Amino acid sequence: MNQHLIGTTIKNIRERKNITQKELAEKLNVSDKTISKWETGKGFPDISLFEPLASELGISVMELMGGKTICNSNKSFYMTKIKFFVCPVCSNIICSTGNALISCCGITLPDLEVEQIDKDHEITIEKIEDEYYVKISHGMIKKH
Repeated sequence: MNQHLIGTTIKNIRERKNITQKELAEKLNVSDKTISKWETGKGFPDISLFEPLASELGISVMELMGGKTICNSNKSFYMTKIKFFVCPVCSNIICSTGNALISCCGITLPDLEVEQIDKDHEITIEKIEDEYYVKISHGMIKKH
């Protein structure tokens, strides 16, 4: 772990969120001098503080340690790329918004194949202002 990289990440995100060192320190129950040491690379957060620190900064622990924040600039996706997976062991239903390798109960699951739409599984789309609302009617009852 690189304390300079972590310190720079803390400082950049803290400043982007308009949080002072003192405010961040109070939330973590440390002194503002401690935050300053972290940000200048002269100190390192205690391992027990990584999760609360990352949470206060709004990032994951991996983002904090790696120095790279992940930002999803694509706020929408194509509904036709949604895939569903069903575990044959526990009947868990998993949804993915794109291609994925999904496992459950130690089994790699194949995505469900598309079936013909019938009256019990109608899809309705409603546009309200600039948003689309999609409703899929299904009783969510297993028949096996």
